[in-house]
Amino acid sequence: MDVPLPPLNVTTALVPFVIVAVSMIVIAIVLFGIVLPADGRPPLLSQLTLALSVLAGGSVLLLSLVFVFLNPNGTESWTFVLLSFNFMMMAPAGLWFIGLIAFRDRRIEPASWLWPSALALVTTGSEALMGVLFALGGSTAPAAALPTLALGFSSIWFFWSMASIMAALVAWAPLSRVERWALFSLTLAAVVGPWVTAFPTVGGASMAGLMGGLFVLLTRQLRLGPGSDEEAPFLLGLAVAFLVMTVAGLGVAITGGSSLSALAFGATMGTVMTVEIAYLVRRYYRGSWFAPWVPRRADDELRPERPKGRAVPGLDALPSEAPPVGR
Repeated sequence: MDVPLPPLNVTTALVPFVIVAVSMIVIAIVLFGIVLPADGRPPLLSQLTLALSVLAGGSVLLLSLVFVFLNPNGTESWTFVLLSFNFMMMAPAGLWFIGLIAFRDRRIEPASWLWPSALALVTTGSEALMGVLFALGGSTAPAAALPTLALGFSSIWFFWSMASIMAALVAWAPLSRVERWALFSLTLAAVVGPWVTAFPTVGGASMAGLMGGLFVLLTRQLRLGPGSDEEAPFLLGLAVAFLVMTVAGLGVAITGGSSLSALAFGATMGTVMTVEIAYLVRRYYRGSWFAPWVPRRADDELRPERPKGRAVPGLDALPSEAPPVGR
């Protein structure tokens, strides 16, 4: 049986917007791969300044494209688009150069959540704007704010762009088996998210049933005892995430996909995905070492060979405290 796809809301006139949107997703993934060191050391402040400014520049560009559909003055709105392109070309490089001087290439504090949270929030905001952009561009008539936001926060353009970034981070990050499969399940939830609001009765009930089942399994595991002390807070947070997604999915199913329930579902999923990205970013340079699914070059050059999926005794210290390898 063929499963129908949720609507993409793409017309011929929106093809240039599609090119920009897809390019920005690719840039975001490449950017994360560059600025998150594969050798496990905390990244430089100047590197994260560059990453944050590029992602923020993408948000400014998307906001200017949204303004194209809100402003009847075409010349004025496209002027803002050109200014945004200029900002993306000049501001990140300038901020990176300032960061080199101001931060002196110091590495960030591994225990801090500030930079992971900032990168995650800017990423989610950018992808949410992408969803709203195509919700506006795909409508045939001016729409009210609530339906537009609901469609934007529950569309393929929001969910699948976030899922692409999360999938790359899950594949590259040094995660334990429990962490990897749990975060991979959240990524899959983002993949199926657009079906929930496109087919609210079946999709909402299915999402609620699936997330509710995972919540029961996690609470059972917590009662039996996690595998390690580090896994306990992770599993608890994951159980909370599955619970709120269950409630949000039930809301969509019960209301038949009303704008308010669709927006609540999208906002709930967006919050969970933001936390996942922040956790993954921080996991690159904090905690025990585990073999990634997809090793990058520095993993082979700077790390000794380790059993896949297992931490190595004596190397559980923070990367900044561990002795250099191969030097």
